[in-house]
Amino acid sequence: MLNNKIPPIIVVLFFAVLMAIIAHYSVIDFTTFIFYCAVILLIIGCIFCIAGVVSFRFAKTTVNPGKPGQASALVTTGVYKISRNPMYVGFAFILAGWGVWLTSLWALLCVLGFICYLTWFQIIPEERALLKIFGQGYNDYKSRVKRWL
Repeated sequence: MLNNKIPPIIVVLFFAVLMAIIAHYSVIDFTTFIFYCAVILLIIGCIFCIAGVVSFRFAKTTVNPGKPGQASALVTTGVYKISRNPMYVGFAFILAGWGVWLTSLWALLCVLGFICYLTWFQIIPEERALLKIFGQGYNDYKSRVKRWL
């Protein structure tokens, strides 16, 4: 089973390359508007990623997605009030920005593939581990905050 075996950053890079290949065969004229949209999505993605890491650092808990069982604190403040997975939301925004930059609607569909893959093979196993560690506190948090956005 692939649960927690492939680091999410590797999955991001895989989908980024896949998007570039798809975009190569489905190019649209590049405009200034597309450039700004791509940059905005990239910035939003970076903000989500950085805010997630900073929140974990302040809570003095692990940022390692491959070892959710090492979590020492349930982080529910800051960006974690918006999403249970802000770093993954950030990666999705970055990939969306990449898809816009590549000017390929087909490549943008890979963002959906990334979200589906991460949900099944990363987030759901993480949630099982967090439920074991934090019990009802994690269940309460799940009922208040969405998985993605």
